[in-house]
Amino acid sequence: MNRKSILQKGQGRTRKLARLRYIYEKESRYFAQVAETAKEIAGKELLALGARDLSFVFRGIWFSAAKRDFYRITYHARLLSRVLVPLVSFECADKDVLYKEAGKIQWEEFMTLKQTFSIEANVSESSITHSNFAGLRVKDAIADYFRDRTNRRPDVDAKDPYLMVNLHIHRDVATLSLDASVGPLYKRGYRELSVSAPMQETVAAAIIHMSGWDGTVPLYDPMCGSGTLLAEALMAYCKIPSQVFRTRFGFEQLPDFDPQIWKEIQHAANQDIRPLPPGLIAGSDIAENSINAAKTNLMGLHYGANVRVEQKDFRQILGIEDSLIVTNPPYGIRMGKDQDLKGFYQDLGFFLRERCRRSTALVYFGEPRYIKHVPLAPSWKQPLKIGGLDGKLVKYELY
Repeated sequence: MNRKSILQKGQGRTRKLARLRYIYEKESRYFAQVAETAKEIAGKELLALGARDLSFVFRGIWFSAAKRDFYRITYHARLLSRVLVPLVSFECADKDVLYKEAGKIQWEEFMTLKQTFSIEANVSESSITHSNFAGLRVKDAIADYFRDRTNRRPDVDAKDPYLMVNLHIHRDVATLSLDASVGPLYKRGYRELSVSAPMQETVAAAIIHMSGWDGTVPLYDPMCGSGTLLAEALMAYCKIPSQVFRTRFGFEQLPDFDPQIWKEIQHAANQDIRPLPPGLIAGSDIAENSINAAKTNLMGLHYGANVRVEQKDFRQILGIEDSLIVTNPPYGIRMGKDQDLKGFYQDLGFFLRERCRRSTALVYFGEPRYIKHVPLAPSWKQPLKIGGLDGKLVKYELY
């Protein structure tokens, strides 16, 4: 059995079923999962990458895009959690309807028996109340689809599947989609070493984006940890695609995948990468293991060798002037215990005020209760609930 058709045998005849046309094919419509507080800037990013007709909903953005732009968005977007490709949508009041409708999809269009799959399910305000149960019904429908035709079932692989299927049921309307990248987009692929409670890549990308940094002034992180903010700043400045290290994409399994267009997108992206001037991006941290992790992670990136990183307590830094300072200082989770950090944040405020003149600082507080301990008046505060944190990004103008 191949991936392009189902062969039904009966009464001595073999008949080829007409291929289904899915929602994304008929409407050129896709769904971007994104944190609520990042939706506005994510919408601007989508438009810049070629999306149109944006529709903002809870925890995501529906958008239209030509095939070329859809590939580009999945390859380049820095602020999105996932891009989903909708296949079918239907009224779904019970488990039997879910199983039946999922079984109507011609799954051999997307995978073979030798390839694995996984299900990610989310259910809200519906007759089916348990996401795990709903996911199991879809899993059974896919497995039985192949079993009924070949007497064999494909395997499920939750960690590294060949095909990732997304199920969303809201108010008894189910949508089955494929994950365009086979995994979350925050997994860039450059993080080889880590530290305790590392910053998620999409959080760092959002901070760099919200800072407005364009490379006209140096950027410095005095508490760089494993270097995520530095890496995202490098990728943004050098125009390195966020998914440059991803070796396989879910959209390559779509029946209408165009390898020539995809090759052109990758080639254009590679041609657009520009070098990083030495000294433009730098950072430091008090912990030796953090510095080792940051150096290792940066060395895997284009021009990562041009990012200077050194072991140093920020209190020992003589000055960072005429620069952009971005940082994610320690808090309860990152310190291993929720200790009193009042003195630490007072020292940070004094450092910014006394040694960082004519600079701008963007400080991300994973626990906003520490903001009040910084003896500086912020220019603005923005909630940034993303990556599992209920944090705030605070801007300080250091005249």
